[in-house]
Amino acid sequence: MPPNSAEAHVDLGAVAENTALLARRAGGAEVMGVVKADGYGHGMLPAARAVLAGGATWLGTAFVEEALELRAAGITAPTVAWILPPGAPLGAAVAAGIELGVSAGHVLDDVITAARTEGLPARVHLKADTGLNRGGVTADAWPALTAAAAAAEASGEIEVTGVFSHFACADEPGHPSIAAQASAFSEALEIAEKAGLRPRVRHFANSAATLTLPETHYDLVRPGIASYGLCPIPGMDVPGLRPAMTMRARVALVKRVPAGSGVSYGHRYTTAAPANLALVPVGYGDGVPRAATNTAEVLVAGRRRTISGTVCMDQFMVDLGDDTAEPGDWAVLFGDPARGEPGARDWARLLGTIPYEIVTRVGPRVARTYSGPGAP
Repeated sequence: MPPNSAEAHVDLGAVAENTALLARRAGGAEVMGVVKADGYGHGMLPAARAVLAGGATWLGTAFVEEALELRAAGITAPTVAWILPPGAPLGAAVAAGIELGVSAGHVLDDVITAARTEGLPARVHLKADTGLNRGGVTADAWPALTAAAAAAEASGEIEVTGVFSHFACADEPGHPSIAAQASAFSEALEIAEKAGLRPRVRHFANSAATLTLPETHYDLVRPGIASYGLCPIPGMDVPGLRPAMTMRARVALVKRVPAGSGVSYGHRYTTAAPANLALVPVGYGDGVPRAATNTAEVLVAGRRRTISGTVCMDQFMVDLGDDTAEPGDWAVLFGDPARGEPGARDWARLLGTIPYEIVTRVGPRVARTYSGPGAP
């Protein structure tokens, strides 16, 4: 994409301040800054430094390769990678001191093998499946896994530094699965303790639970999307939480068309009166959902306006009516509603998705720019 044509601007000060707010809500528990998926689209390395500046003492990634990238950049904070598919570079992780999430007996075996090869104990976090039925060890297999982990710890091959789980519905306060999972996690911790395990941290709370379920904070909380200023609970506003990303693009051209003009592919929009149409040069190739057609709003020429017609691969149109804009003016797709801009949560609500998807799908053609402490 041409330089300065579009950007996802990230306020690292907002990331640090959001993390500090979450640390205060954690009630004495440590905070893990989750920076997987390129820092939820914000840039993994700048995001990692910002959450640490805000008070996080741990980092979380999905994959070992992400954690190794943090180490290569000189970031030494305790880091957990929790998805270990076959072929994951476990030896490199053990050598780099990366802590590994174990969700199955065969994964524990692979980690022990890597530890033996490296001649170093592997640090592991055992994951209990308490009802999400995604990653994690089921209740019937948990006693055998914890016993095997305790034996490997006694032989010096691993160190069990964590036990954790993940909520299915913490973003739906009052959902009956929340209490059921909390009870199941308590039982899993008791079984681990009876097996002789004494992990440094027990962790369960994601962003939603960090904000609403203090009884699940244990030793460590794992806020993800909230660190980037987006609350995962629909309709809930958290004072002080500030969106960090603003996605915007410069208007490429403005043209005047008559009433009754069909706009973009399929003529899914038709002008009701003579109108000025602004072309915004980002599209689904840049992460703007095609479903935003005639639905999502952008801020352009001083007002929030609905996208007019089909979102294309590289561009979309906006009907300005009798207002006008100049080529080079910014059109803000989403940013901070406190500034009058549409928010990622607004886009998510209109498109029937979650704000996570909005910020993580911003494509590589859109430059990430930064401001605030530690901006690259």
